[in-house]
Amino acid sequence: MSKAYPMPSLGAGMEAGTVVEWHVEPGQKVSRGDVVGVVDTEKGAIEIEIWEDAEVEAIVAAPGTKVPVGEPLLRLRTAVEEEEKEEAPAVGAEERTGGEAPPAATAEAAATAEEPAPPTEMADDEFVEEVWEEEQEASVPAEEPSRRLRASPVARKRAKELGIDLEGLQGSGQDRAITLSDVEGAAKKGGSEEAPAAAPKAAEVKEEAAEAAEVAPEADTDEDLATEAGEDRHAAMRKAIATAMARSKREIPHYYLAHTCSLEASLRWLRETNQNRSPSRRLLLAALYLKAVAGAIEEFPEFNGFWEDDAFQPADGVHPGMAISLRGGGLVAPAIHDANSRTLEELTEAIRDVVQRSRAGHLRGSEVADPTITVTSLGDRGVDTVFGVIYPPQVAIVGIGTAVERPWAEGGMVGSRRTATLTLAADHRASDGHRGALFLDRISQRLQSPEDL
Repeated sequence: MSKAYPMPSLGAGMEAGTVVEWHVEPGQKVSRGDVVGVVDTEKGAIEIEIWEDAEVEAIVAAPGTKVPVGEPLLRLRTAVEEEEKEEAPAVGAEERTGGEAPPAATAEAAATAEEPAPPTEMADDEFVEEVWEEEQEASVPAEEPSRRLRASPVARKRAKELGIDLEGLQGSGQDRAITLSDVEGAAKKGGSEEAPAAAPKAAEVKEEAAEAAEVAPEADTDEDLATEAGEDRHAAMRKAIATAMARSKREIPHYYLAHTCSLEASLRWLRETNQNRSPSRRLLLAALYLKAVAGAIEEFPEFNGFWEDDAFQPADGVHPGMAISLRGGGLVAPAIHDANSRTLEELTEAIRDVVQRSRAGHLRGSEVADPTITVTSLGDRGVDTVFGVIYPPQVAIVGIGTAVERPWAEGGMVGSRRTATLTLAADHRASDGHRGALFLDRISQRLQSPEDL
């Protein structure tokens, strides 16, 4: 079947994304898990993955296009549609005539089959069907939808510098998108005093060459990836976080619990395990935290899932999102998939990888879209206790404070232990304080036996 691949929602507060580049073209076959393009969002540049084997039928949103959540990025043709196309001609004519089709009917059917399928045949895609009906009611010509203003970020930036109105330009890029060369050409034709006589900067030449090859601009400059409203990446991210957290505190009935646990066993075992390892192979304390939380979730699944449609929806897997602070401010919490079944070595490698890619702006859509619970630690900032705010539609967030040495009584003896405060903020609609207390205690117990994690 033919279906639209929409702009995914990558978390609460996200309203739209801007297409940066595509790695595929119409007619190309793709497989589940393939990265087909990059979109810029409030969370940074996110790689778009394909969820099923298919063929790219059409690219709907050209590079530089801002696409609201839910609107199509691509159109895909699946294997089911190909099978239907192969079977349709043999069945159609005979069914209409009740037997062998006469020559005239066969010729008519063949002529019809050669014509492009009208949009009304997209019954499998409700979104496209609704858009088509609205366009028909408004009597809009078939080519009109593609005439909306499209321009690459570098073209918009240059047009602003030269004082050129993009509305009056004809684009030469894909789907008539306006490119840097279009803007420079308009400046020369208009005899603009502001147009520089010297050769363009090297970065602009690079961008123009990329556009000529229908490749999006580089994704690692904040200026080029600024939103059309003029907000920079940091401001857009703060806005998205504010929207999500305001919704969370407004809609979710939080309850909070805290539990102090000894980390002495974990820290001692970690030191002994790492003493003969090279720095690149040393295990991270964060891996122990994630593994302890993931293991406890298997016993307390009501903390691992989403509150949707006025009911708790348990998640299919255990994918804790690890809160990561970004350089320059802001944070993301990408998922570490299947943390409960990974070894500590695998979790350490995954953590290092996702931290590096988060700060470089190369996260995948699945990592941002499907965390099932969040784990946050401000231990490296000297915070004793952190009470988190639940990230909707999740139902819980675990906080971990700084490991500090404190007086500790055990077995009638008083000594000192390195301890940390574990906290839980949970949704009272999905769980209660009794289960929350048991959940925190189970995390603590697992940290007492790091060799079993």
